[in-house]
Amino acid sequence: MLRYPSLRAPLDILFFLACIALTADVLVPEIFGHGKTKDYPLWYWAGQQVLQGKDLYPADPRTYFDFIYPPLPAVLLAAPSYFGKIALYLALCLLNIIAWWMSAQLSHAMAGSGRKPGWLLEALPGLVTLTFVFDMFDLGQPNLILLAMMLYGFWLLRLKRPWFAGSMFALATAIKVFPVAVLPYLIWRRHWTAVASTLVFLAVFLFVLPAPFRGFQHNVTELKTWYQGMVGSSSEKGFGQRDEQNWSWVNQSIIAMTHRLTRPVNYNQDDPFKAKPARYMNVVDLDFRTSNLIVLAISLALGLGYIAVMPSASRRTEKSDAEEIGILFCLMTVASPLARQYYFLWLFFPMTVLMHRAAYDPRPAVRTGTWILLALAGCLLLLSLPLFPIDVQAYGNNLVATIVLAAGLVWHMQHPPAAAGALPAAEAELELADNSAHSQGIQ
Repeated sequence: MLRYPSLRAPLDILFFLACIALTADVLVPEIFGHGKTKDYPLWYWAGQQVLQGKDLYPADPRTYFDFIYPPLPAVLLAAPSYFGKIALYLALCLLNIIAWWMSAQLSHAMAGSGRKPGWLLEALPGLVTLTFVFDMFDLGQPNLILLAMMLYGFWLLRLKRPWFAGSMFALATAIKVFPVAVLPYLIWRRHWTAVASTLVFLAVFLFVLPAPFRGFQHNVTELKTWYQGMVGSSSEKGFGQRDEQNWSWVNQSIIAMTHRLTRPVNYNQDDPFKAKPARYMNVVDLDFRTSNLIVLAISLALGLGYIAVMPSASRRTEKSDAEEIGILFCLMTVASPLARQYYFLWLFFPMTVLMHRAAYDPRPAVRTGTWILLALAGCLLLLSLPLFPIDVQAYGNNLVATIVLAAGLVWHMQHPPAAAGALPAAEAELELADNSAHSQGIQ
């Protein structure tokens, strides 16, 4: 089911035109204007720091970090940065283009319907997430690339290549930490080889790969500084080097939402360099420790609930696996300490799975209900547009949309068609392996 884009397919031509427009949004300001803004200059700076052997972080982890990622991304940015800003920005755009195409291809291939989507269904997930994709190009954030890595990891896992799958999970985690949440899932499903591979490659990406460029001891010191400044910096004032803005309306993670509702934290302070009038939305007034205990209780309930609805190994099918992984992507998105607007691009796969159910489920009432559910989730996501007040996002429109999608996936997993004709997971994996010639250029 995986394929290369073709200039003979009208839908693929539209994809190319969209990619040209999105790339122009990045390159035109840099070539003809005053320079591209957002995170692009930071990526160039990080690459140059590596090339010049300079530090990525200040010596004191309590001071402000410009670069808040582990050292590996800076090392990866160094090569294109050597050729200048335009080369770096173009390289990042090309990676986003490849990731966008691959995310769509892999999502449809793993949706579990056993059907090749028509042109409208093939295009629909990309259309409804277009604003998220625009953010990836415009801001220069790597979440689309991470999505493609994670999807490819699960594709490799289905093709019985757990060592390669683990390398994808580890690479995504070494770039931006929140994909590490895949590990509990792999452990629960007893993908022991993939677990071992993820841990081994994570050590390689964090400690071994940067060493020739940064020096082993220098890299270890920077990793320690990064950990102290990012992971170990949580307090009632904020976390992850961005303090109050991580409690603000821009963050719709479970952690941020819980604290905004249970503590008097200012949700209007999204820019540390620009003061704004304080605004609060808490319904109770609890202390920091109690709010964290509530976060822990919610996270535990979600984890146990996820385990409870997962089918046993004997009842797994290709469909249920797709729904199970879709729920995982929902949970990984909102369980991250920071879930800004563009993080919800990861709903691409859950929405694709539900769209396949809405299109191909043999029960007419279920198809109609699934389309209604998708429309509800889409309306909630639209509330993030600038047309609406920030209070809507402060109260978690994207988080609620994620819950709606996850609930739909749970329902489908618990209520499969009586005559679904789905292959058992093991047989589905064998069929995928037999058909892997369709994706020989991708694997």
